[in-house]
Amino acid sequence: LAQANQHKSSLAVLDCLQQRSLEMDVYLASASITICRRISAWNQAVRILREMADSRVERDTIMYNAAVSACEKGHQWVQA
Repeated sequence: LAQANQHKSSLAVLDCLQQRSLEMDVYLASASITICRRISAWNQAVRILREMADSRVERDTIMYNAAVSACEKGHQWVQA
């Protein structure tokens, strides 16, 4: 139950950041994808990477590794 609440809180933080229309930078994106990895939210991790590409913000190895790990935890081998 505690872990489920942590997942909901993490997703709420991501939603809050998006609703406030904060400009996604490499640090915020990396932190967001790391949260997604920890809670196995592979679809959000992939979405963030796509948004970064669309915004022409530089992606780094840490982001890609975290996104691949999120896909792996979610058993989304094709997405990884």
